[in-house]
Amino acid sequence: MAGIGFELRRLLRQDSYFSLIRAYGYAGLISSGPWVLSILAVMALGVLSAAASPGNSTHVTAFLISVTWLVAGSLLLTSLVQLLFTRYVADRLFEKRDSAILPNLFGLLTLVILAASSIGGALLWFTFADTPWLYQLEMLMSFVVLSMIWCVTVFVAGTKAYRQVLLAFACGYGTTFAAGLLLKDYGLVGLLGGFVIGQSLLLFTLLVMVIRHYPSDRLWAFDLHRAGQCQHSLIAIGLFYQLGIWADKLVFWFNPATSESIIGPLRASPIYDLPIFLAYLSIVPGMAVFIMRMETNFAESCHAYYEAVRGGDTLLHIEELRGEMVASVRHGIYDIFKVQGITVVALLLSGPALFTWLGFSHWYLPLFNIDIVAVGIQVLFMAILNVLFYLDRLKPALWLCFLFLLANLMLTLLSQLLGPVFYGYGYAVSLLFVSLVGLAVLDHEFEQLTFQTFMLQPSK
Repeated sequence: MAGIGFELRRLLRQDSYFSLIRAYGYAGLISSGPWVLSILAVMALGVLSAAASPGNSTHVTAFLISVTWLVAGSLLLTSLVQLLFTRYVADRLFEKRDSAILPNLFGLLTLVILAASSIGGALLWFTFADTPWLYQLEMLMSFVVLSMIWCVTVFVAGTKAYRQVLLAFACGYGTTFAAGLLLKDYGLVGLLGGFVIGQSLLLFTLLVMVIRHYPSDRLWAFDLHRAGQCQHSLIAIGLFYQLGIWADKLVFWFNPATSESIIGPLRASPIYDLPIFLAYLSIVPGMAVFIMRMETNFAESCHAYYEAVRGGDTLLHIEELRGEMVASVRHGIYDIFKVQGITVVALLLSGPALFTWLGFSHWYLPLFNIDIVAVGIQVLFMAILNVLFYLDRLKPALWLCFLFLLANLMLTLLSQLLGPVFYGYGYAVSLLFVSLVGLAVLDHEFEQLTFQTFMLQPSK
């Protein structure tokens, strides 16, 4: 995220209300714009397709559920390498070895293509036998393309071409929407075919941007596995975090009492899915503040602290800089509380009117209300993990992610035993629990930071 950090600091140096608004706008668009665009485009395509065929909307439901499972599966698969590759890229940029990035990206994409094709092909062969062959082919293509997109988006913020990045996502999902409408008469395979076309366009557009920004004289390399460049804890952190995010959804999908079969082995939970995915749209304000604070104030104070350490500054000055880091984190967390809290209150008050306007049943409102609170807490949890990554405290981050997965899984199962009134509380309470633990961990890490910096370094 160093790229957007530089741009945000440049805007803030202009010291005007307009530049401040632009900075928050950039932060919101980069952090949440692609996510919001994808949700809105897929939902709009589903709604319009259902409206065009009011008597037969089964294929629309199958399309939406297929895309949901594709996103979940591809995120879980690439969670094994995303953080690892992000760290690799950051280290190469720090070493001014930009030319090593592109060949290793192609090496990683080769690995992802092989893994996604093998896993996806095996799942289709054994569990989708009763579905049309064209649907199976489109599912496999979508799975591979989405997995590649999640890897390429590691570079999105680093290119500093924010308008082009947002335009690429807008074109990709705009094409998904347009192609889906043109092919909707072909039913499920038509809608999914439009999705494949749009995502492929997005992938190749992002690849062109990365190739132009990180030129290299080599085409292919794979250095991630080499000693000193492969931190296995990042693999586990990525997997546990994504499993934690999806654990409650998977529990509801696989429980016959709270879900129904849609197509092949794919299941959906009508009572649980809509509120949680709508609630994710409320993440934009909190994410904008999160990026602004973490990539400007905290990043600057963190850089100043470690520069002072490397430069042999006095212990008194180093301690002062540590205090500034703590203050920047405290202010950032307070701002996240403030902005996301206002967003949550506004949605709690406007929820009934919003659901009436969208035509959704008010039976979803109690679950929607707890979900928007949970999503707000998730922004705080992400901020805590981000600080731990900056401090290179991977072990506490690993345990927090594992604790999140375990708590979400167990509390969601408990909520199902307690009944519909408690649905959603497993996700919310687990996030609240790990966030409180995370704040305590941060406090301890900052107290011990100077000692660990000087005394726990590996011997040369």
